[in-house]
Order: sequence, then structure tokens, then C-alpha cells
Amino acid sequence: MTTLKAKLHDDLTTAIKARDELRSSTLRLTLSAIAYEETAGKSARELSDDEVLKVITREAKKRREAADAFDKGGRADSAERERAEGEVLAEYLPKQLSDEEIAAIVSDAVAEAKAGGAEGPKAMGAVMKIVNPKVAGRADGSRVAAEVKRLLAG
Repeated sequence: MTTLKAKLHDDLTTAIKARDELRSSTLRLTLSAIAYEETAGKSARELSDDEVLKVITREAKKRREAADAFDKGGRADSAERERAEGEVLAEYLPKQLSDEEIAAIVSDAVAEAKAGGAEGPKAMGAVMKIVNPKVAGRADGSRVAAEVKRLLAG
């Protein structure tokens, strides 16, 4: 068992013993998503820590999107629950990059893409290809894409 998956299991046990319903249900759903990912495909396999991190990131994104949808639907109590679950999952994710750090990485990538001959809004794909490995798991893709668009347009 990977170290991150083992930590999730240990934290689930602790949450159950502490009767922490929010944390235990969130960790159960996350471990279920990990188990599904392990058994999906032609053969069962053990996920690496990076793959487990991707599953946790995807689950956290689902919570953010659900909270937004509940807010738009006027269901503040459900939105609050989704945000709380997202905060539980955020504890297992790497520290997110600040807007300034994203801007610095993107500006370097734009300069690199321009040196390679890519110019203007059409360079979006080339810039994202350079940026994505540098920010993987540490920044939401929509924030990065918005910064790339801003710098390419400006």
C-alpha cells in the first residue's frame, strides 16, 4: 500500500474512533474512488502516490464544483457541506501556488514559447504544454489557463 493511501486509511480509522462524521465520510468516499481507480481497466493494480494524489485532486475539484452548483441553486447548507469536505481533502494535497508564483511560471513559459516561434493567442497550447508539468497538482488548471490567456492577450 502506498504511503498516502495508508495515511488515508489511518486517518479514517482515527476519524471513526473520534466519531467525526464529516471526516470519516469524506475519507470513505475518497478511498472508494481510489479503489475504483485501482480496479478500473483490464487488470487490477496498485496506484502510486502520484496517482492517488490525482484522485484526491479530482475529488476536491468535484467538491468545489458541487458547492458552486448548490450556491447557484440556493442550497447553502449543502454548499457548506461540500466546502467542508473540500477542506478535509485539501489537507492531503500539496500547498497550492499563489497567483504571483503562477504568474512568474507562466511568464517564463510565454517567453520560452515566443523564443520557439509561438506568438499571440494561438500559442496557448504551446505555453500550457510547458507550464503544466511545472504546476501539476499545485494549481487549478483554470487559474493557470486564465493567466496564460491574460499574458498572451497583453
